[in-house]
Amino acid sequence: MSDNPDFTSRVPHRTFAVTLDEQLEQLKSDELMQRFAESRQQLSSDPYRPAYHYVNPEGSLNDPNGLCFWQGRHHLFYQAYPPEDTRQHWGHAVSDDLVHWNDLPLAIYPGIEDKCFSGSTFVESDRVIAMYHGTSAGNMVAVSSDPLLLNWEKIPGNPVIPMMEVNANGRPYRVYDPCIWGEEDGYYALSGSFLDGPIFDDCRMAQHLFFSQDLRRWIYLGEFIEGDIFTQPGEDGAVPYFWPIGDKHILIFASHQRGSQYLIGDYDKLDRKFRPFGHGRFNFGGIGPGGVHAPSATPDGEGGIYVIYNINQGKPTEGWNHIMSLVRRLTLRADNTLCIEPVDAVKSLRGDHQHIGEIPLPANEEIVLEGIEGSTMELAVEIDPQEAREVCLNVLRSAGGEEVAAIKFYRNGNMKQSKDSRGYQQNALAINTTRSSLLPDVQARPEEVAPFQLEDDEPLKLRVFIDRSVVEVFANGRLCLALRVYPSREDSIGVSLYAQGRDASLKSLDAWQMKSIWQDEAEIK
Repeated sequence: MSDNPDFTSRVPHRTFAVTLDEQLEQLKSDELMQRFAESRQQLSSDPYRPAYHYVNPEGSLNDPNGLCFWQGRHHLFYQAYPPEDTRQHWGHAVSDDLVHWNDLPLAIYPGIEDKCFSGSTFVESDRVIAMYHGTSAGNMVAVSSDPLLLNWEKIPGNPVIPMMEVNANGRPYRVYDPCIWGEEDGYYALSGSFLDGPIFDDCRMAQHLFFSQDLRRWIYLGEFIEGDIFTQPGEDGAVPYFWPIGDKHILIFASHQRGSQYLIGDYDKLDRKFRPFGHGRFNFGGIGPGGVHAPSATPDGEGGIYVIYNINQGKPTEGWNHIMSLVRRLTLRADNTLCIEPVDAVKSLRGDHQHIGEIPLPANEEIVLEGIEGSTMELAVEIDPQEAREVCLNVLRSAGGEEVAAIKFYRNGNMKQSKDSRGYQQNALAINTTRSSLLPDVQARPEEVAPFQLEDDEPLKLRVFIDRSVVEVFANGRLCLALRVYPSREDSIGVSLYAQGRDASLKSLDAWQMKSIWQDEAEIK
C-alpha cells in the first residue's frame, strides 16, 4: 500500500477513442465541451473580454504550456482552474493557424501530484512528450499519441525528477518548471530555478540540466548557463524553453520579478553548456498588474520560434482574468539580433479598412484622426519623428481626452551606461496606460518603457493591436510591448497623434476593424 497522498482531481475525466473521426464525434457530446461552450457564451458580453486574443472558456487562466505542432495542428496547453477543483490542471486548445482556436477538454489532471504546474512538450514521430512540474511530487512526464492529444498517460516511475532538500543557497538544485528536448543520445531537460539568495532579493537565475535515455531515470549534469551577465539580481529562471534559432540557440524564460525575457547564445554540446551573448525582454516592468508574464515556445519548422504569453489582469474581472498574447514569430537576423513579428495569419482577421496618407504633425498640437476608431482594431502606422523629442500615438481615446492609452517614442529618453561608465542617451518606446481608465478598481501601473533605437533616417513603424482590454505593439520588427487597459467610456475608441517640441510627420496609417475568432467558430477538421 502506497504512503503517497492521493490528489486525484474531482473534474470529470474520460478516455477518448484513438481515431480522429471517433474523437470528433465524441467531442460533440462531451460534458466538459458543452460546459465550456455555455461558459464562453455567458462571458462573451463582458466588454473587456478580448475578441481575437485567446482566453480560456471558464475560470482563471495562468501560464501557457507545451505549445507544439502535431499531425497538422497547433496545440496550446495552459494553467486551468476548473470550478469543481480549482487546483492547476492543463487546459487545452487547438488551432490550424495559431490565430483561430478551438477548445478541447482538459489534458492533464492532478493525481500523485497536488497541482499540474508549468512545463513543455517535445514532439517525436509517434508521440508527444509532456514534462511538467507536479507540486509536492517533482517533475513529471506524460505522453500522448492520439490525433487530438486528448488521452495523456503518465509514465511509470513518476515523479521522474523528485523534489529534494536543498541548502540555504538552493543546492544541489531546486526542482521546478522543466523544458525537454531530444538529441541523438537521449533526452535533455532543464529545471528553471534560482541560486545563491532569496528570490526577489539577491538570487541569481539558474537552469539545471538533466539527461535521460528512457524518460524515467534522469542524471543531473549541473548548471547549464555559463557567463550570464544579463539577468538582474533577484530574478529566477521560471518556465524555460530552449530551442535552436537560426544557427544559434535561444532560451526564453520568465522571472517572477520582471517577467518574460530571452538569452541568445551558443550551445556547446561537448560540455553541455549554453553561453549567451545577447539578451532582451518582452516585459519592461513588473509582471503585474497587467504585464506580460510567462511564455510557451516551439520551433516553427523553418529555423524560427513561435511563442505565446499570458498577460496578467489589471483589474478584477468576474469569472475570468488573464488572457494570451498574439502568437509571435521570432527569427534571427544576420547580426544575431531578434526579429519579432505577429504570425502572418493574424491578417486573416482584418475587416473594414481605412487609409490615411502623409500629413504633417505640427509641434504641440494633437491631431485627432476623424473616422479612425474602434476597440478591436489593427493599426499599421509609419511616422517620421524628425526632430521631435516625443511622438505619441493615442488609442482608445475618449472624445474629450478623459481616457487615453498612449504609445510614445522618446528621442534620447532612456539612459544607459556604457562599459567605461560614461553615460549616453538612447531612444525609447513606451506604453502609458495611467490615463486609460476612469474606473476606481483599475490597478496603478507606471509607464512601460523599453530601450529602442532608430537608425539614421529610419522611420518609426508600428503595428498596434487593440482588443478591448489589451494593447499590443510591434515596433520595426525588433520590439513588442503589451499592457492591459480598461476604458470605461463608450466613446473611448478614438485615435490621435501628437508631436512634442518640434514637428514630425505621419507618413501613412492603415486601420482595420478586426473580426472575432469566436464568431462562427469553425469545427475541428
